[in-house]
Amino acid sequence: MSLTDGGAEPEVTVRDERTQEFVAEWRNASYNCYSSGHKFCREVCPVMQVTRNESWTPTAFHANVVAMERGELDVADIAADYVNCTQCGACELRCPNTLFTGDFYRFRTRTVDVVKAVRALAVEKDIHQPKWQSWNERTDERTHEPVLGDIDISQERVRDWAADLNIPIGGESILFVDCEAAYYRTSVPRAVAQILQAAGYEFGLMAEQWCCGGPAAEMGYVDQARRFAEHNLADWRSVGAKRVLVLDPHDYISFTEDYPKYFGADFDIEVVLVVELIADLIRDGVLTPTVPIERTITYHDPCRLNKRKGIWKEPREILRAIPGLTFRDVDRVTQWSYCSGGGGGLPIEKPELTAAISAGRIAKAADLAVDTLVSACPWSERPLSEAGAAQNIDVIDIHELLAESLGITVGGSRS
Repeated sequence: MSLTDGGAEPEVTVRDERTQEFVAEWRNASYNCYSSGHKFCREVCPVMQVTRNESWTPTAFHANVVAMERGELDVADIAADYVNCTQCGACELRCPNTLFTGDFYRFRTRTVDVVKAVRALAVEKDIHQPKWQSWNERTDERTHEPVLGDIDISQERVRDWAADLNIPIGGESILFVDCEAAYYRTSVPRAVAQILQAAGYEFGLMAEQWCCGGPAAEMGYVDQARRFAEHNLADWRSVGAKRVLVLDPHDYISFTEDYPKYFGADFDIEVVLVVELIADLIRDGVLTPTVPIERTITYHDPCRLNKRKGIWKEPREILRAIPGLTFRDVDRVTQWSYCSGGGGGLPIEKPELTAAISAGRIAKAADLAVDTLVSACPWSERPLSEAGAAQNIDVIDIHELLAESLGITVGGSRS
């Protein structure tokens, strides 16, 4: 990258008005990374751990924006590089700009937002990654994600997982079941629903649930994401919902970050993470796991809970309440460098990279001599399960494990 002589301000040569708006919005965020030069983010980045590709580091993602401001790159030159991010948020936590305080360090690094913004700019300019484009076209047609497989994805099947559970439509509390869980890992929503029923917690389902829109937003298809959000919010209001119960961390991010940005003060729905709700019910004595489960486990912190939302205590409270478990934990900060590779659209465009990241995570579990890796994220569980099979490590959702200890027969699939 060439610099101007004598330390003068670089001449800004942008190719169009939209790019000029983009660099004006993101230049400060990117210069705060580019100018510090610490690069502490690299070794916690799951993509960097596997590929060692300098163009796919958080540092490079910010440096590219600097280069765009200087007129040396355009979004067409760099869009493909931004596929290589799971949006786990580890780099933001590890960055000194986030960790420290003082005259210089007064800024939280925003790598996830920068990645999403570059992807959105690329889509706006009709620069598409082929698998992402196909995925979002199919999602738009079906109103649900294709979910990396061949199962019939349709509105008619979105509630199949609950066929025999007698859950009403509507009510003050609505259980939102993400596409992966609704169609593939149906044992997860069945476990959640039956746990809540055992606790006497009243809830219903949507009249017409669509995808949360979060994956589309993460891949840059922001108009589609907004339309899906508008539909879901209208549905919640039409059935009298005041709160939405969320079992998937990806949906939780969408509902607590994206939806408030879309709707502002008009977004008046309380968002409740099921893991936190269940931990409260155990704490209050409403739920008491009594059936011993003889497994040696460790816990995989979902990126969007631990790193993105700071939620790590409640899952561990649930696991420690289950009798019979041998729990070999890894502290939450160490797990900043752990990832399944299942986020940010990566498994759609680069499944081989997701598989390599999941294999690395399973290797960490194998070092602890466990037989089971417990997660709280349906999107992480499919790639982790595939990697775990090679190491004879079972991957199970925390809700399924708790249901077993409560004496609940869950049923459903774990595809």
